Amino acid sequence: MSKKLTFSISDTINAFITTIPEIEYTDGNLSGTTVAIKDNISTKGIETTCASKILRGYIPPYDAHVVSLLKSAGAAIVGKTNMDEFGMGTTTENSAFGPTLNPCDNNRVPGGSSGGSAAAIAAGYCDMALGSDTGGSIRCPAAFCGIVGLKPSYGRVSRYGLIAYANSLEQIGPMAKDVTGVSRLFSVIAGHDKRDSTSVDRPYTHTPDPSIKGLRIGLPSEFFGEGVDPKVADTVKQAISTLEKAGAEAVPCSMPSMSHALAAYYVICTSEASSNLARFDGIRYGPGGDLRKSWHEEFSDRRQERFGKEVRRRIILGTFSLAAGYFGRYYQKAQTARQMVRDDFTRLFKEVDLVAGPTMPSIAFKLKEKSDPLQMYLSDILTVPANLAGVPAISVPCGKVDGMPVGLQLIGKHFEDEKVIDAAFAYEQEAA
Repeated sequence: MSKKLTFSISDTINAFITTIPEIEYTDGNLSGTTVAIKDNISTKGIETTCASKILRGYIPPYDAHVVSLLKSAGAAIVGKTNMDEFGMGTTTENSAFGPTLNPCDNNRVPGGSSGGSAAAIAAGYCDMALGSDTGGSIRCPAAFCGIVGLKPSYGRVSRYGLIAYANSLEQIGPMAKDVTGVSRLFSVIAGHDKRDSTSVDRPYTHTPDPSIKGLRIGLPSEFFGEGVDPKVADTVKQAISTLEKAGAEAVPCSMPSMSHALAAYYVICTSEASSNLARFDGIRYGPGGDLRKSWHEEFSDRRQERFGKEVRRRIILGTFSLAAGYFGRYYQKAQTARQMVRDDFTRLFKEVDLVAGPTMPSIAFKLKEKSDPLQMYLSDILTVPANLAGVPAISVPCGKVDGMPVGLQLIGKHFEDEKVIDAAFAYEQEAA
């Protein structure tokens, strides 16, 4: 039976690009639950821009697989959330629609690139949201805004309908106020989709269980070392001690590949971006072009005018690393480093059940604080390893530093998302 819901908010933090004032929904597991969708996930009949001028006015003729599942479960889709353009950023400042503000402190960023989704939940605008995580884009804003965000195992959620940035790294995932909410949303979107060849038949039917007696949690020294704010590290160590009181065992360990992970990530993601974004030429999507110009001239002018600075930077970097003469020097070496990260996780998971550390090396930055792109890239150091290896990782709030939330990151073995969720739930219950 169809029902209606009115969605009216005063969006003072610019969390949404598009809102739906009146929503029809049906019965189901999420009946009447308000869910926001990141603006890089296709929604039939609703403008989808990836927060970019080049896609302004684009209205997809189909729903992403996850959106179809949400509608079937009765979710009320309330709008499309702000993000860094095409998912490229750590602050949600790289949006053609202006930055989103952190609800905990409006002078700070909410994190990125799913900053609009995290801020919408933290501000109480909606119950749940979908984000996408290429190098930490769900976990970073979850940590900065004090909510829970899960990057599922690669392949566990269909990417059909997700506008591609870096196919081999990105994954759609759930965000909510608590672990129970993330688990509910994940149970709806997980599972096989024949339209995504990387999708696997691994539905999620688990109920979070706080019993973690005997769980072995590895603490790589690199997650608490150089570049990590000591106050953030101390807060996360206290959270680990809470898990120890619940019966877990903390095990010191090392992950040497961390020194190569960030460089490998940026070579791979920019290479894939340079290929994926070639389709946005002003002809296939978005506003029409000037037919009086030559194709090459119009193509160049349109991309110069309508891609933001960060997107153009990453396309140029990716094109360079894939160019003849440089492919072996950069891209192939990055793939070798990626395998080293995978091998490190395989070795660690023979000794421990989970790996833990801070989600982000600091609390949320102030607006415009990170003007140097290299400094911005360094802030992804703790989240990118999980994307390179394709393993599940969750960020759960574990305290505050200087009044701002800090996230505890828990990383698990491929397809053991349930164990990651259980440990996060156990911490949440113990800390309550």
